[in-house]
Amino acid sequence: MYGERRPEFDPNQVLNNFSAAWKQFASKLPGGGSGGASIGIILIAIVAGGLWLASGIYQVAPNEQATTQLFGKFQTVTEPGLRWFWPAPVGKVQKESTSENKTMELGFRSETTSGTSVSRLGEALMITGDLNIVDIRLAVQYKITDIKSFLFSVDDPGDPDRGNREGKPDGRTLRDATESAIRQVIGQRSIDDVLTGEKEQVQIDTQLLLQTVLDSYGTGISIQSVQLQEVFAPEEVRPAFDDVVAARQERETRVNQGEAYKQDRVPRAKGAAQTTIQAAEAFKTARVARAQGEADQFTAILTEYNKSKEVTRQRLFLEAMEDILPGVKLILIDETAGSGVLPFLPLTDNVPAVIGGGA
Repeated sequence: MYGERRPEFDPNQVLNNFSAAWKQFASKLPGGGSGGASIGIILIAIVAGGLWLASGIYQVAPNEQATTQLFGKFQTVTEPGLRWFWPAPVGKVQKESTSENKTMELGFRSETTSGTSVSRLGEALMITGDLNIVDIRLAVQYKITDIKSFLFSVDDPGDPDRGNREGKPDGRTLRDATESAIRQVIGQRSIDDVLTGEKEQVQIDTQLLLQTVLDSYGTGISIQSVQLQEVFAPEEVRPAFDDVVAARQERETRVNQGEAYKQDRVPRAKGAAQTTIQAAEAFKTARVARAQGEADQFTAILTEYNKSKEVTRQRLFLEAMEDILPGVKLILIDETAGSGVLPFLPLTDNVPAVIGGGA
């Protein structure tokens, strides 16, 4: 019946049953009696020894390493593959994953069934350098890098709250070392730094300090990352701190907008300045070239003038008149016109005319 108490285990009864079964088996062996029993014992011992030795075969997965112990003394570290070692109680094999990143939570515990988390205020509440209380929850990513040190260097009492068995340093040892490191780092900063601008630096400093502590213990653990999950101000003043955080975020937004405007306007201004400079350089080059050409022309004329002054002077005079005369307007006056009136006869523009008198 369900709920009925089962009888307690009686080892004497088990031995008596085994003895009766063995006597019945031995009586059926060739020769019966004591001789048959002796042969049967030998056969059974051989089979049992074979099975015992066969139980020493073990498999190490690709992501694992294993350690072997002979009479409790460490022997070797074995790599992935099919292996054999003396089975218990003579030998012992322990396997651990050395490539998997494991997670240790501080200040909270994740509930896998509900997907929520449960706070652990005893771990989460810490005092900052300016004597404020802050609620910090973090996760540590780690993996085993030295399986021998991990299994044999630290005698850890285990952490039942996280389901860690005793004897391995990723139980209470890792949790206490992490709590000590984060408290030391937080104790050197103000609450404003922790809540706002120095979270990344807090994570880096905590990881370095935690790794130093674990190395000094010889745990064989390598810290991959320390991640701050949540950082809260005390409940009583949390709204005020939330306003401070919002204001700082607004300031950062404004600064970023200003930087974006600067990055947009400065290249434009530099481009306009460069265009003006290039136009000025072009104007300078043109004027210098023009002045140089005029100077070279004057020098060439002076050279010719020195060679033949009269001819050069006459040529210059004629060239000057060619430039002047086309713009002169000529007027014809008739001397026979009536007195008291000045006759005026405009001719077409730029057409040379002849001045004449009466017959």
